[in-house]
Amino acid sequence: MYLVELNELIEGGENDKVEFKRKFSSPEKIAKEMIAFANSKGGIILFGIDDDKSIKGVESEKGELELINTAAKFYCEPEVEFDTDVMLLKNKDIVVVHISESRIKPHRLITDNESDESKVYIRLNDKSILASKETVKILRNSNADTPPLKITIGMIEKSLFDYLNLNEKITVKGFKKLANISERRASRTLVNLVKAKVIRHHYFGNEDYFTLI
Repeated sequence: MYLVELNELIEGGENDKVEFKRKFSSPEKIAKEMIAFANSKGGIILFGIDDDKSIKGVESEKGELELINTAAKFYCEPEVEFDTDVMLLKNKDIVVVHISESRIKPHRLITDNESDESKVYIRLNDKSILASKETVKILRNSNADTPPLKITIGMIEKSLFDYLNLNEKITVKGFKKLANISERRASRTLVNLVKAKVIRHHYFGNEDYFTLI
């Protein structure tokens, strides 16, 4: 990476592809960000940059790199691959972590709390958020080498298409009510239609919804 590219990233602020970290807090917290980028479209974490874009630098470049490696190796399942650059900006070291979109989604966060279940995160705007169960199912089949699912269109699916031709979107609960089926079946049907590339899945705030492609 060139310095001009680093400056452009900082000026652009945090977004769906860029995260600032003033300092390294814990492997678990960094693993969460790495997982979110790997499960989404990839991204960059800048260590030594504050949320207000001020340049703080890192205390120990070697120490930061060791902790980042620990986060990827022991707190991500499966392990998240990444590349790093160490840049000198205004006489301060900035650690740049590049994470590509994974081909083996979903990645989960492994916590120190044995009673806590592993968690899947995705990137939404400038935040790393917990993925819904529908999102996790879709991630499993969103890798580049996964072939589209072939499905049979029945009366339930037809009722969905008729509804979406007249309305912008539908939720799992909305489809459950529309088709008079269980929420589990509604979720499975919608997820399968996303896998078959017939409808598109969206996640906004705390709500999953689906639209026609």
